[in-house]
Amino acid sequence: MANTDLVVLGAGPAGLAAAWRAARRGLSVVVLDRAEAVGGMAASFDIAGVRVDYGSHRLNPDMPGYVLADLRFLLGADLQTRYRDGRLLVGDRWITYPFKPRELARALPAVPMARAAFEALSTPWRKPKPGESPESYAELMRAGFGPTLYEQVYAPYARKLWGIDGEQIDAEQARRKAGAPTALSALTRAVRNVLSNESLAYLYPRRGFGQLCETMADAAVAAGARLRLGSAAERLEVSHGEVSVQLGRSEYHYAAAERSGWSSDAYLDSGGWLRARHVFSTLPLPLLARMTTPGAPYEAVEASGDLKFRAIVLVYVVHKGGRWTRHDVHYIPGGQTAVSRISEPMNHRINPEDPEDRDVVCFEMPCDIGDEIWNGSDDELAELVRDCVRETGLPPINIDWMQVKRVRNVYPIYHRGYRDQLSVLEEWVENIPHITTFGRQGLFTPDNTHHSMIMGYEAADALGSGEFDHARWGQAKERFSNHIVET
Repeated sequence: MANTDLVVLGAGPAGLAAAWRAARRGLSVVVLDRAEAVGGMAASFDIAGVRVDYGSHRLNPDMPGYVLADLRFLLGADLQTRYRDGRLLVGDRWITYPFKPRELARALPAVPMARAAFEALSTPWRKPKPGESPESYAELMRAGFGPTLYEQVYAPYARKLWGIDGEQIDAEQARRKAGAPTALSALTRAVRNVLSNESLAYLYPRRGFGQLCETMADAAVAAGARLRLGSAAERLEVSHGEVSVQLGRSEYHYAAAERSGWSSDAYLDSGGWLRARHVFSTLPLPLLARMTTPGAPYEAVEASGDLKFRAIVLVYVVHKGGRWTRHDVHYIPGGQTAVSRISEPMNHRINPEDPEDRDVVCFEMPCDIGDEIWNGSDDELAELVRDCVRETGLPPINIDWMQVKRVRNVYPIYHRGYRDQLSVLEEWVENIPHITTFGRQGLFTPDNTHHSMIMGYEAADALGSGEFDHARWGQAKERFSNHIVET
């Protein structure tokens, strides 16, 4: 049985950040991931000679300086500053997103617009009474934006993204996505956007968003970490101050990882074991509960079954004839189509390697595993794409070829009552001194990439070279709860 200081489960931004930080401090680190490439949902891959992402990704430059410094160290001149050029469909009109007040006014019919304006101005008088706070997404968004904008934009968006009505969603979902959402705060941001391009700026790597994780993986390996793709932990056994990790292997992904140049460790055989002083898990928390021995108590197992993620189907269309549009992202909150967001990766960057005679456009369709979208054939999904283009007034798209990706565990669903179930799981894992869970899936949070990196850094700092500092980690988790997600 091989020994190591740290095993990291998952080679996404959180896991790689932790591995890199720990390896630089001299710890022996092994990173395991079932996929054939690093990055998880933050990976990139090639379609028709174009590097594409798993949906739309970008980096917010408003992040801690030490994280930004690491990004610049990893990516150098390939980390480009770009400016948002997105659109949002309101009713039957496309408006700039982040929105401009005048465009929003033109998009709404006169009566709803007058009503929305009145509701926005009366926001201060709709504040909850002292000691009261909105319990649902619907209550919070209605209080902040008024019933009209809620019904026009935010209610259909919630139903499409999370699959349930706003009344069934916990208010925390709105807080994490929008901070303290009010019409006044949105108007303030909109005016700031008009006056300064700085708030529209974002960062993006020249060779796709996955270039970040690829360079971070290289840096972690250079610092001494061992990376094993096409492999995953099948079981964790905790005993005598350490964790034994049983290894499994996906033969398809393992072979693909070797072909792509990611080295593997021959001593880590399928079915073999690793003995680690500590394990960092970025796996979905319910999965961690099912694979750990001693097993989670009945209450934790039951709670894990009640925590749900929304899945997504990504349809990549190769469009003949150059760039499809000049925009980077198109947002569609309404129910006229199954598509929630459309992204054009080549418009996120300046890359001389990108072709001029074609484009690759990604259509995102949130869904549940096993529903009609998830089980849809390529022909059926292509028809949904065509319907979307027709129903929303988008330019014609010339489908030369298409590829479909299905991804589980994308959006955590904060249904009302989720916190009780999550706290049961958190209490269970906090009582296992040699396993720490973090990342989007590990903490059941919709955080951005730089937030995930911060989690990885904080976990590595808490581990140090001795015993894991649980008090320090608890303080870090309190800070994580204040993260606001940018879309």
